[in-house]
Amino acid sequence: MDCFALGLKEFILLGYQGHPVLLFSAFLAIYLVILLGNGLIVVVTTLDPALHTPMYFFLRSLSGLEICYTSVTLPKMMANLILGDLSISLIACAAQMFFMLFLGVTECLLLVAMAYDRYLAICQPLHYMTIMSHKVCLGMVVSSFAISLVVHLLQIGFVFSLPFCGPNKIDHFFCDIPPILRLACADLYANELAVYAENILVVVLPFFLIVTSYAHITRTILRMPSGTGRQKAFSTCSSHVTVVCLFYGSATLVYFLPKTPDSVKIDKFLSLFYTVIIPLCNPLIYTLRNREVQAALQRIFNSKWQFKHKGAL
Repeated sequence: MDCFALGLKEFILLGYQGHPVLLFSAFLAIYLVILLGNGLIVVVTTLDPALHTPMYFFLRSLSGLEICYTSVTLPKMMANLILGDLSISLIACAAQMFFMLFLGVTECLLLVAMAYDRYLAICQPLHYMTIMSHKVCLGMVVSSFAISLVVHLLQIGFVFSLPFCGPNKIDHFFCDIPPILRLACADLYANELAVYAENILVVVLPFFLIVTSYAHITRTILRMPSGTGRQKAFSTCSSHVTVVCLFYGSATLVYFLPKTPDSVKIDKFLSLFYTVIIPLCNPLIYTLRNREVQAALQRIFNSKWQFKHKGAL
């Protein structure tokens, strides 16, 4: 018997309650900044030929992914706040969970691709452009999406085949696996085992590959004779390392820590962190200390200004 047979048609997302207008305004401002910041990276890395390199190809893919990732949760959360309707249909809940997991794990795999790119650039510079062709970069991005797609189609089917015969209130702001499993009235051993197995496959293993890449990178950088060279090499990796630590740190705490009565509030806060705050910070992390992106922005601005000025004349 599944949730359809039991007549369950919707869940209630309790989310963040109290001061709905204030919360709506805050989340709307955050959402617009995320769209603007990540959209700007996509536009700049597309328009400026100097940024048509593997590193910026992956950054453009990551920024586009962040826009989609945030759009899965924030619009629904804002609608719930302003309309006061906390319900989400069963099908919409399954779709939201699928896209959250699908895009989140794709981001994990993209971060691995970016770490490999930095490894080749610093540890194998003579072979870098030969190995990291556009075809290879595109293949790595497509493979990230394909692997995540297959894994989570199976995962969603596994979760929503469970019977839900108790309360339908989810103490969360989106449909995530841990709060949904808490509502199931069945033996969850197999499902929880599947979740841990999937997390090891698509979270722990990618993180191990990133750590291994940066171990080789650090060893190569420390062997560089020039202090300026070491500083430049570390600088090219610092933004990526920061994002990896923030994303993996918060996601790992949500999906791997043992569940306690107090973990619901902690999970909700950490989920907000990696679904909203990190996409908000990514453009700042990748642009504030990146001289190439700053120079590209200036070139695009200057060209538009000159074009407008000539048109006015």
